[in-house]
Order: sequence, then C-alpha cells, then structure tokens
Amino acid sequence: MRRKIHGSPELGLDLPRTQQTVLRALASLGMVVRVGERLSSVVAVLEGAPSGRTVLLRADMDGLPQQEDTGLDFASQVPGAMHACGHDTHTAMLIGAAQLLVARRHRLAGRVVFMFQPGEEEGGGASRMIEEGVLSRGDGSAVDGAFALHITTRFPSGTLYLRPGPQFAAADRVRITVRGRSGHASAPHKSLDPIPVACEIVQALQTMVTRTVSVFEPAVLTIASITAGSAFNIIPESAVLSGTYRTLSEASRKLVREGITRVAQGVAAAHGATVDVQLPEGYPVVHNDAGFTAMARRAAAGVIGSASVRELAHPSMGGEDFSYVLQQVPGAMAFLGACPPGLSPETAPDNHSSRVVYDEEAMACGSALHCAVAEAFLGEREQPAPGEPP
Repeated sequence: MRRKIHGSPELGLDLPRTQQTVLRALASLGMVVRVGERLSSVVAVLEGAPSGRTVLLRADMDGLPQQEDTGLDFASQVPGAMHACGHDTHTAMLIGAAQLLVARRHRLAGRVVFMFQPGEEEGGGASRMIEEGVLSRGDGSAVDGAFALHITTRFPSGTLYLRPGPQFAAADRVRITVRGRSGHASAPHKSLDPIPVACEIVQALQTMVTRTVSVFEPAVLTIASITAGSAFNIIPESAVLSGTYRTLSEASRKLVREGITRVAQGVAAAHGATVDVQLPEGYPVVHNDAGFTAMARRAAAGVIGSASVRELAHPSMGGEDFSYVLQQVPGAMAFLGACPPGLSPETAPDNHSSRVVYDEEAMACGSALHCAVAEAFLGEREQPAPGEPP
C-alpha cells in the first residue's frame, strides 16, 4: 500500500486517488467510515466498550511539489510531485494499526478514531477536519486523547523520539515589499533604490531576533527569497522579501512578529522608502502533554524495548498542523526513526529532500506503536463472564 501511494502522490486538500486507496483498505474492517465534505479526508471509528474513553490516531496523506530523484522502482509517476515527507508511510502504518486493532477490539475499553488527513504540507487540513467534527464523538462528548507519528531518517530505524512540551515549532511566514522609485542605474541619486534598503532590512532582522528574544527561547527567522528588478541598468520600483520565522512559545512568537514590522518600517523610513509587511500566521506550536507523553513512552517501551525509546533532546523547528488537534486534546506526536541500512542519520537525505528514502522495516514498528499507545490510553476491557461473548 505504501508503494502504491508513493507512486501516485497528490497535493493539498484534494487527494481522490489516495482517499480511495484508504477507503478500499478500510472497507472490510467493519468500522463506521465517513469522508470529508470540503476535503478528501477519511475518518474511521472502531468501537470497543461503549463507556470507555476515545483516542484519536492520525496520519497525513499529502505529498510535496517536487521532482523525485530517488531512483526507487516505485518512485513517483506524477511529474513535479513526490512523497518526500513520508506521509505515504504514515498512511500505510495507520491502516496497519487499524487492521491490528480491529482484530483486538474485544480488548479495547473504549473507542479509536482513525484520522486520515489531507493538506498537512499546505492548507491546514487538520483544522478543517476539526471544523467538520473529527474530535466529536457524535453523542456530545469529545475525543479524550490523540497520538501521531512522523517518520524521519534523522534517527536509527525502529527508534522513537519524543519529549514533553514543544515537539515542533510555530511556523509563520514573512512577506515584505519595499517600495522606492524607479530610474536609470547610472543615476541612482535621482531614484530611490529599494534593493539596498531590502538588504539592510534582512541584516537588521537578524540582529532584532538576537537582541529581542531570550537565548533560552529559540527563534529562527530566515529570509529565503529576494525578488527585484528586470534589467541590469534599471533601478526597480520595488523589492520583495519572503521567508519564515519559527518560535516555540506564543510569547516569543508575538515578540518576533512585532519586531519584524517595527524593523522593516524603521529601516525603510530611514531611507525615505515605504514598506508593506504581511505576516500570515502558519501552524502553532505542537505541544506534547506531559502525562500523555509519559504514558506513550511506557507503552512504546513494551513494544520496541526501553533502549529504543528516547527523549528528544530539543524540539524541531519545523512546523506541523497536528498542533491544532493538540490545542484541544491532550496527546503527543513522536518521531519514528527510519534511517535506511547502510546510511547514517547524519548523512542520509532527510524529509523534504528529493532523494529521501525510508527504511520500510520501520513501518511495522509504527503500526505496533499506534496500537500500543491506543491500548495503553484506553486500558484493558474487563473480562466477560463465563459464557458471555467477548
């Protein structure tokens, strides 16, 4: 299943082929299944004991807009699209977990919600699924806990890394348009060149971060694109800066956001230019609940051994929209190591690389970990009386 999805990646919120693959895999499992109204999501519900709690397990399904360069036999057949972040493995692992848990449903003291989500890379699919009721049980009560895995080559295959508190950063965007006055390159004094103003803003923003945010509150601001001009001898009318800033708390997020506007306006004003600052909010911080994280670590140790369950030394500054789920439900997200044989985590191409390859053996661990966390959170169902069906 993973290889089928990998060879036919889809982008964004509309994933009809992937959705159908998931629906076919779930069809024989006897669960209540519903699909999204505004996106190609799938939600399946496994009923255990009706009086128990509800746990949600999530997999994202979308790919990335880049050309694959892995050389795999099952590489993407869609030009300009690739599963470079492992969402194909996430989907296959959650299907595996569903199959396992259905076979063990008599042991479940509660209910499991399987969340197959489009649009993690772009579109905030998790928030849209929440709007469509993925966290509601339909009887007025809500999901009680949530868990997700993210595969990576950064760690040895078959290991699990997580931490209480921030696991992923808030991921916000920056777009600054510097407006000057166009003219001939031979007479810059008769124009207002936006390019040196833009360059000065880039440098000033880096200083702003180091002098505004505490060293104990990590923050990253990267201007990744500068666009200006159309000819070697024309001073352009404007220059556009675009990039991203990443923070691990709402307090530092607010400081950086305010600082970007203040610095851009101040530098531009000093040169007589004007700026338009746009700061679209991205995904918030993925914050792992301490109690749920401790429970997940114990459950994982029972499956893959305590030596393979490790605390993440520091958060990832990448972004993840599972944050929307964890804003409303206690839970955790964890990294599943899948560095391929013969490579090291330090040198293996990582997520979002056009050459990333995952060790498929790790997927068995992933399915088992989903099951272990679900069963540990729900607890064991009381044994039936003699002669009573389970």
